[in-house]
Amino acid sequence: MSFYYIDRSKISFEDFIASNEIKQHLKAFLHEQQFKHLFEQYKIPVANKLLLYGDSGCGKTMTAKVIANHLNKKLVIVNLSTIVSSKLGETSKNLEQLFKEAQYESMVLLLDEFDSLGQIRDYDNNDNSEMKRVVNAIIQLMDYFPQKSILIAATNQIHMIDDALKRRFEWQIQYKAPVNEQLDELYNILKKDIPEKFHPKKNIYNVSYAQAKDDFYKQVKQAIINQQLEQ
Repeated sequence: MSFYYIDRSKISFEDFIASNEIKQHLKAFLHEQQFKHLFEQYKIPVANKLLLYGDSGCGKTMTAKVIANHLNKKLVIVNLSTIVSSKLGETSKNLEQLFKEAQYESMVLLLDEFDSLGQIRDYDNNDNSEMKRVVNAIIQLMDYFPQKSILIAATNQIHMIDDALKRRFEWQIQYKAPVNEQLDELYNILKKDIPEKFHPKKNIYNVSYAQAKDDFYKQVKQAIINQQLEQ
């Protein structure tokens, strides 16, 4: 079972729903990429590593999709939780190979569930020696990550991540549960391609974007099924 996959969905910045603060961070990062040739002529380093942290289902993966689409790069999503549940040596080699591919092919590499690496300084017993080598290898790979690619890490538990890893990200953006206005914006977008007669009778709030989207489509599908059963 592969621990990564290529995401081919196209999400534009205009379709991205988030707080104004997150949008401003994202816009600034994209502008830095757009004009990086101006910085490079003065030997000014260009940021290409982001750490996205906060509540689950609140836009971290969507941010990676927006960045990949805006910069016209391939998005490769890695589930780091598989590192701790599969053959560590094999996964470590695969991860190193993936980082090498980023040297040759311009891509956005998303390391999801980044907290799976845990507190790297606490691996003292022999059972975790291989895991410690994986983490140290990732630190080295991050230090030499190519400018042509973008590295993004996503986590719901930033407190689990060692400072040695955090320091390697030039951008660190926090994600929080959406307010009602942001959820209304999402609902309006979801309704665009669906006949009004199938629109949900009630919108839910105080949930993540992912939960809101799931509930919306459950209500829509039930409305379509009900119409068929009534015929």
